[in-house]
Amino acid sequence: MAKLKLQNVAQIRHAEINFGDLTVLVGAQATGKSILLQLLKLLVDTGYVQDELHRHGLDWSRQLPDFLNVYFGEGMESIWGTNSKISWEESAVDLAYLANRMRKRNDERLFFVPAQRVLTLRDGWPRPFTDYSPGDPFSVRNFSEELRLLMEEFSDDGSLFPRERRLKKAYRTLLQQHVFSKFKLTINRERAQKRLVLGARGKPLPYMVWSAGQREFVPLLLGFYWLMPPTKIARRGALEWVVIEELEMGLHPRAISVVLLLILELLSRDYRICLSTHSPQVLEMMWALKRIRERKGTTNDVLDLFETPPGLRAQLRHVVDRALGKRLRAYYFERPGGNVHDISQLSPTSTKKFEANWGGLSEFSEHANEIVARVTANS
Repeated sequence: MAKLKLQNVAQIRHAEINFGDLTVLVGAQATGKSILLQLLKLLVDTGYVQDELHRHGLDWSRQLPDFLNVYFGEGMESIWGTNSKISWEESAVDLAYLANRMRKRNDERLFFVPAQRVLTLRDGWPRPFTDYSPGDPFSVRNFSEELRLLMEEFSDDGSLFPRERRLKKAYRTLLQQHVFSKFKLTINRERAQKRLVLGARGKPLPYMVWSAGQREFVPLLLGFYWLMPPTKIARRGALEWVVIEELEMGLHPRAISVVLLLILELLSRDYRICLSTHSPQVLEMMWALKRIRERKGTTNDVLDLFETPPGLRAQLRHVVDRALGKRLRAYYFERPGGNVHDISQLSPTSTKKFEANWGGLSEFSEHANEIVARVTANS
């Protein structure tokens, strides 16, 4: 397992993450999850990151505070102090040295889908890297640039969804039901400007009239397109890692289930996945997969978990078979305190409250049950 240790970095006092095939980070806002994931991107893709920043005209004068502001975003130099430490794969990392020395460019190995992905589409078209402020995070700018490059794979006035050879038919069918309804995602032109529109009965609907969930999901869909090339090759280029922040944003629980099936697809292609989430549904899936495996459950049990229609199951059996054999890890980012706890067992009977309530994600449900039980007993 790859291992990342942090001490006194931003809000994180101590974290030791042993990454599985699927690793999920949970915790309240501003507990350091995104900073840890962006550090992971930097450590895996140091040369790529530095070269992309230089290629687009960004300079940090080889000083660590400037580099932190350029990479993480304006004002983020404060995440690093005299007591800050990082260890990656059992070796200490000197961030000041990293910022002061250009590394040889490497092919990108980690694909990062940021929480702010809705910002990547302006008037329905991916923004280029240089369209952002110099103080915006690298993760957002780079994701947006990669979506812009992806658009070059499609012809003008072409259909983006549903589209044969882009995602299995089972996924297209489920997404049509739970995200797009009767709409189709296409490229069209408004005067000289290309844009993405949703179409129904020949009437194009521009970006700003889409539902909030559709605006959040389309950049994520394009990210899945990037990761699943329409060839017999399972992965794109040298990519090995995938980070997706808050995959659930704007989505109904049934749509979240479809996205989780797509996560299993990525696992079946041997990507190593890292998620951050505020949705209990993500940990419920992990808990169910672990228990099904422990109790010698079958592929059909997992397909039942996702309420997969009979006609779609054949396409997904291999995906589920592969997912059942993957290593699953979960971590809770504590506040206050700043410690990160391993909750990978996801035991509802754990003596550690933060594990029993899955990092607080089931806390309100438990509290509501207690209040209703009390009221019922007193009535």
